[in-house]
Amino acid sequence: MDRIHVPPVGPMDLPLSLLEMGCSGRFELITYPVPGQPLPPQSTLPHGLPPTSLNLETEVEKRFLRDPSWLPLHDTDFAFQKFMKVSQRKPDVDSLLNCTPSPLHSGISVIRDPTTGMLLDFTEVLQENMGLSAKNSLSLQRQPGPPSESLRGSNTNYPFLPGGMEELTLEQIKKNSELEEEIDFENDLLKVPPGFKAGMDFTNKDAKVAKSEVNLMSLLSTLDEISNLQPDTEEKEGDKQTEEAVKLPRTNSLEDLGIKDATPSSIPSEAGNKDKQNPEEKKKWAIPVDITSPCQDFYKRIPSPAFKWPFELDTFQKQAVLKLEAHESVFVAAHTSAGKTVVAEYAIALSQKHMTRTIYTSPIKALSNQKFRDFKTTFGDVGLLTGDVQLSPESSCLIMTTEILRSMLYNGSEVIRDLEWVIFDEVHYINDADRGVVWEEVLIMLPDHVSIILLSATVPNALEFSEWIGRIKKRHIYVISTMKRPVPLEHYLYTGNSTKTQKELFLLLDAAGNFLTKGYYSAVDAKKERTSKHAQSFGAKSSSKATSASQDRAVWLTLLHFLSQRQQTPVVAFTFSRTRCDENARSLESMDLTTSVEKAEIHSFFQKSLSRLRGGDRQLPQILLMRDLLKRGVAVHHSGILPILKEVIEMLFSRGLVKVLFATETFAMGVNMPARTVVFDSIRKHDGTGFRNLLPGEYIQMAGRAGRRGLDATGTVIILCKSGVHDMAELHAMMMGKPTILQSQFRLTYTMILNLLRVEALRVTDMMRRSFSESHRDTQAHEKKISQLKKSLASLPPQDAEGQLSDILPYYHTVTELRTTTEAIQRAILDSVNGLKALSVGRVVIVNNKQHLNALGVILQVSNDAVNRSFTALIICEKGNEEGEGKGSGGTAFPHRYSTALFIPEGPCSHTVQKLKLQDISGITVKTLKVIPDRIIDNFSKRQQPRFRSDPPGQAISTATQELLQLAEANPGGIATLDPVNDLQLKSVEVVEDCMRLRVLQASLKDFSCTHSPTFAEQFARIRERMSVQEELDRLLFLVSDQSLTLLPEYHQRIQVLQSLQYVDGSGAVQLKGRVACQISSHELLLTELLFENVLSPLAPEESAALLSCLVFTQNTQVEPHITSTLKEGIDRVLSVAQRIGELQRDCGIPQTAEEFIAQFKFGLTEVVYCWARGMPFAEIALLTDVQEGTVVRCIQRLDEVLKEVRQAARIVGDSVLGSKMEQASLSIRRDIVFTASLYTH
Repeated sequence: MDRIHVPPVGPMDLPLSLLEMGCSGRFELITYPVPGQPLPPQSTLPHGLPPTSLNLETEVEKRFLRDPSWLPLHDTDFAFQKFMKVSQRKPDVDSLLNCTPSPLHSGISVIRDPTTGMLLDFTEVLQENMGLSAKNSLSLQRQPGPPSESLRGSNTNYPFLPGGMEELTLEQIKKNSELEEEIDFENDLLKVPPGFKAGMDFTNKDAKVAKSEVNLMSLLSTLDEISNLQPDTEEKEGDKQTEEAVKLPRTNSLEDLGIKDATPSSIPSEAGNKDKQNPEEKKKWAIPVDITSPCQDFYKRIPSPAFKWPFELDTFQKQAVLKLEAHESVFVAAHTSAGKTVVAEYAIALSQKHMTRTIYTSPIKALSNQKFRDFKTTFGDVGLLTGDVQLSPESSCLIMTTEILRSMLYNGSEVIRDLEWVIFDEVHYINDADRGVVWEEVLIMLPDHVSIILLSATVPNALEFSEWIGRIKKRHIYVISTMKRPVPLEHYLYTGNSTKTQKELFLLLDAAGNFLTKGYYSAVDAKKERTSKHAQSFGAKSSSKATSASQDRAVWLTLLHFLSQRQQTPVVAFTFSRTRCDENARSLESMDLTTSVEKAEIHSFFQKSLSRLRGGDRQLPQILLMRDLLKRGVAVHHSGILPILKEVIEMLFSRGLVKVLFATETFAMGVNMPARTVVFDSIRKHDGTGFRNLLPGEYIQMAGRAGRRGLDATGTVIILCKSGVHDMAELHAMMMGKPTILQSQFRLTYTMILNLLRVEALRVTDMMRRSFSESHRDTQAHEKKISQLKKSLASLPPQDAEGQLSDILPYYHTVTELRTTTEAIQRAILDSVNGLKALSVGRVVIVNNKQHLNALGVILQVSNDAVNRSFTALIICEKGNEEGEGKGSGGTAFPHRYSTALFIPEGPCSHTVQKLKLQDISGITVKTLKVIPDRIIDNFSKRQQPRFRSDPPGQAISTATQELLQLAEANPGGIATLDPVNDLQLKSVEVVEDCMRLRVLQASLKDFSCTHSPTFAEQFARIRERMSVQEELDRLLFLVSDQSLTLLPEYHQRIQVLQSLQYVDGSGAVQLKGRVACQISSHELLLTELLFENVLSPLAPEESAALLSCLVFTQNTQVEPHITSTLKEGIDRVLSVAQRIGELQRDCGIPQTAEEFIAQFKFGLTEVVYCWARGMPFAEIALLTDVQEGTVVRCIQRLDEVLKEVRQAARIVGDSVLGSKMEQASLSIRRDIVFTASLYTH
């Protein structure tokens, strides 16, 4: 056989190469399966491998021949053949079998000489957590996802682990693994994989069934050494426990796990942990910071601050900055204009210094835009994310609305990794019924490494709120609240309405905060004087509440004239209706408040700002009207104004060119623009349900706009008295009252449930348990108490339950039930008219309490308070037992339950007068006595004094006592009592049932043998003590468990809805529909159903946009829209889907009727949106509806966000046609004035 000549080994044989990774001294082995290319050693320094020259042929081929969009649409077969000829693509079947390599579990690192830095050797290093990715782990160690998802994340990502939700400790893991060892591999294995409908049948039909349990002891028992079989029993007990415990993890669904959370196995471990953390739970999470004493060593402690201001900081700001430097979380509550922004600025500067990121969230988009402009000028590196705008998202400081932060947290955005601070501005927005829940979700979901800064108006319960955040985040929150206003306010009443009376301004609340009644009365007098003259001249009195438009105008003209004379402008006039704002502004056409220089400035700014609009849009009636108003220094600001106009007005106002601004409440909430004077047109507003007075919090928020820091010594607040002076009590309550407390608006939303269900490690019940609404549950204290109770239970003496006493436990339960039933009946009697009539003076009752046993008494007095009524009664007793607790033991065993024998004194009969609670009266007899209550009570109380102790009782008392004694002696076996149902005519179902139950229970008591036992009383006391501990323990265990969550029933109802609509399957795994619904932020059920029922498919892009406008439009309109027939059908289909969902929710028990559910969707803007999408100019659209221009613009902007969400959802489903249709719809509405970029972001 010939020798084969093998060529010498060359660089081609082992296609391996070393790639040096940067300067870290790590190398990676890379393989090159491409033959024909040598492998020089490679390095990523300085800029990676140099690019080779591009091959033009392949580029052309890639660009023109392999790109399907270049293929002709007609005669596709021919084109395809031609394409195949040109490209000559050979089928490569093996490429289908390619799969991505699994991540390397090791890397190569270099060993260097520590002194010279010489390379000595390579070593293999194991890499941990290589398998973690955003799809399977909550850990920050996981690898980053693709760059396209780094900002918003993806709805298949897991969120990062929320702070305060601890991962399992070692002990718990050990415990769990101990439990898991006990799996019975014969009987206990699952045949059906979780989430599957059917499984496999593993039974071996022919084989004999092996003996199921092999007990080691039985095998060993043949050996003689083992004589003691003690361990066997122990093991069995152990088995029982472990079996119980093992049953826990093997459920079909996550929810079952959630419910069985409080099984005995998990609680001891937690209780154990708590004991170790003993020192920790004593400390409070919220720590109030003292800001009364000045901060002396501030500059010593922070020699080089991250940010310097041109002014000296207040104490509260210094304290906050110190806390930020220590990386602590703070809650700053202060009035507007007190300078809370300083805290935010410092945090942003710190994070830039630390090379981390800050997120600044605000509740209102306008506020985000303004902050963007402010911070952009201060810091430069600032980005903005709102629903429709995304500016430089790679910046170190991101400004966004809270909703976007929530979706970033749920979708595991990579931004969260670098996050150091999250600043929540205007946290008191958590009280908002619709959106408050978003703040709570974000606070709960934030990971551990993020510190929190909360800025809020002054709230009374800042400490409680911070305590809640501290507890769920397991970190201290420093509470800094200041009531000081940099510019103090003076509140006036104004009654003028003509030139003659224009100076009628009365101080009501001075800068020091004193309420001056004198000012109030002089205002009333001034008003009265005028009305009386008026009434004299006109005879009849016309005291109408409402004022006419001309009277209003007179008041405004007078006031503004007066204020501009006194240089009190700029003025913000708060008016609580948009139409009223417009009318007031229009009525001032004779007024001119600006100089010619200012007019020129206003004109040029106005023209410059609107130069971005198309020609037609510049001629909109609203813009022309506002231009005229602005020239004269008057403006209007409310939600009906076009956004771009609002911004122009805000900017002119902050420059001091707008002298009078008529605004609604939103101006105070969202815009930080102080004025010299604030005027309240009225102090009543409509809050969606009815008219009411302003709350103190609202008043303070709006009045706080008065007084510009550094410009005014005091701010002026004026309340107009048009029809009459407001009630003094109302004014006092509004000005001096406490602002509204922060209250939880937490509620379950389907998006939240689905987002948490798709991540196994997070449970909805955890979210509910951490919400602010459940913050009263102090689980730590409870668990501490639970462990104490368990100890005390174990230490109680055992009970004797032999022989006669064998039925003592059932006896105890019967007696307890008797007691609760009796109490229920007694409450019913007290609440009824007949019952109270029966319990009147002179009625004979049977008394049972610690001191008396079946003693007769007579009622002398009944107290007036309905809540806890008490009865004063004269009761007969043994001589010597007037005061004391008597024998006392009787009370514990309830002997009167089974013996009706009345008390007859053995010795001489005495008496006592006592206040009885209802519980003490066990029966109302049919008898009444004639008594003189006052005399009896006086005589008795007189004889309680030491000097009269030995006096004989008075006539009235002895007569009554004798009569009671005679009654008792006449009926020793018991006296007839009034029956609640027959005698007192209480016919309600509950009372009748209780009475029947009472009879049965009383009859059954006679059959118990335990009462005859000599040791009965002692044993009963023991059992009672034991049961009371047990009941308290059960109560606490219930409180700690998920069962006591207020929202738990609703959670189960919502899960039921999701299951019947197939968003989740029976085991709680999220299905395709659920994944789609996760994408959608509001009205998720309706939108997802519309998608899956193809309601949007038959519609053109502009029609689908018009149809979806029902999700964002919330007002009622009077104008009936004219629409195409396809749209009409679409609307009907939407309504029928909504009807179906509404009825389903109702059936599952959610307390919202189908009608209420459907009523959320308003189709008033369908025609407007349809025409807009088809290209009609805005001026014509505005005429189609009575809705104001600003509202239309806002709806169309929000509609764009919905269209984006539907587009995403369509992509998940794989419906590319619908996706592109939504994109078209989105493009068709994104034009002109509706989507003009904000002036603040330019």
